[in-house]
Amino acid sequence: MTASVTLDHCVIHVSDWDRSEEFYREVMGAEIIHEDVGFAIRFGEQQLNCHGPGKDAVPLARRPVMPGNSDLCFRWHGPIAGAAEHLAAKGVAVELGPVERRGALGSGRSVYFRDPDGSLMEFISYDG
Repeated sequence: MTASVTLDHCVIHVSDWDRSEEFYREVMGAEIIHEDVGFAIRFGEQQLNCHGPGKDAVPLARRPVMPGNSDLCFRWHGPIAGAAEHLAAKGVAVELGPVERRGALGSGRSVYFRDPDGSLMEFISYDG
């Protein structure tokens, strides 16, 4: 029998808990789940666990990701112009886009921006 898997969660590292919580809640629309080792950022059934200063998580990757080293793409539901407008309203600069990209569902349009630590963030839309 072949196993069937989907991504449940992955880990990012933040340098400032409060600043990151505000960004992911206000800009990304995430639900923040507070835990003993920091917090998790939840988007429906997907989750990012956060590691950061003053919290010891076990186990860790052999070479844990550092703040600003992540490259994450999130699906934007609706036209990509709405994503760019949303980022502008939140004071977040678009670094690139809209540009054509391929994602998990095929061809889409993306805008790129940064989280407070400098990680590259992408919104991709399959809706135009």
